[in-house]
Amino acid sequence: MVIKIYIDADACPVKDETYKVAVRHGVEVVVVSNSFIRVPPSPRIKLVIVDAGPDVADDYIAERACSQSVVITADILLAERCLKTKATVLSPTGSLFSEDTIGSAVATRALLDQLRGSGAWTGGAAPFSAKDRSNFLQTLHESVVRLKP
Repeated sequence: MVIKIYIDADACPVKDETYKVAVRHGVEVVVVSNSFIRVPPSPRIKLVIVDAGPDVADDYIAERACSQSVVITADILLAERCLKTKATVLSPTGSLFSEDTIGSAVATRALLDQLRGSGAWTGGAAPFSAKDRSNFLQTLHESVVRLKP
């Protein structure tokens, strides 16, 4: 089975890093977005533009993810769906989602949504850093190596 990396591409800050790791390891990349995104010209990198709408890109990725897939997303609910397919799922900061950690991540997301809905200021995500980029590169490399036969 072929290793594929799926990128939940809208607002993903590590697309270029993903392309580099994929080329180094000779794996395919599927960039999923609801609008055009420039991707490098390569037979191993494919842009899939899905219809606009809630969860359309997520549905595309979740329906195709499998045990030979690496999914890159900051979307907790997409991560949860992909873990059910036995995909390797990592965030743009290099954190691996797992069956052991996804429950608390989903619960935290729900709590923050509830707080925001009640008007509470919950702050935002921390700024993306060089350390995050480095962690991502290392985790993606290790994930692809683990999937190779």
